[in-house]
Amino acid sequence: MNSGNIVLESVFDIAMTILPFLLAVMVFVCLIRAIKGPRVADRIVAINMMGTMTMVIIAILSVKMNEGYLVDICIIYAMISFLAVTLLTKVYMGVYAERQKKKETEKKLRTEGMKEKKTERNREREREEREEEEVYRKREERGFLLKHGGLQS
Repeated sequence: MNSGNIVLESVFDIAMTILPFLLAVMVFVCLIRAIKGPRVADRIVAINMMGTMTMVIIAILSVKMNEGYLVDICIIYAMISFLAVTLLTKVYMGVYAERQKKKETEKKLRTEGMKEKKTERNREREREEREEEEVYRKREERGFLLKHGGLQS
């Protein structure tokens, strides 16, 4: 029974030694994701993951070193990380909403411009039609007068 505890403790010590290094590599991978993106949402999630893994590293070190104050630091770090991610998300949502509003405004202006162009084209057509009608009316008038001998040219 005692030998089982020794084996378990040695496995636990090995795991507590390897895990912080593995998590450090994962933090580095998340840092790459936070830099590359491609979207802002990916960057925010990567930053959140980095904070979470940092808290796990601190907790593992707290257990391995048997230091209780590291747990307090981990809790404080969790609160700061939460606030940072919340702030980043709030800023991102504000920027996103502003961009959407700008796109809608530009789209609205484009459609109004297209409507204005259509009305301008319609006015031109109407003017051309009136001119054609006027010319046709004058020709008819002249032709009628020529037929009946009223206009001498």
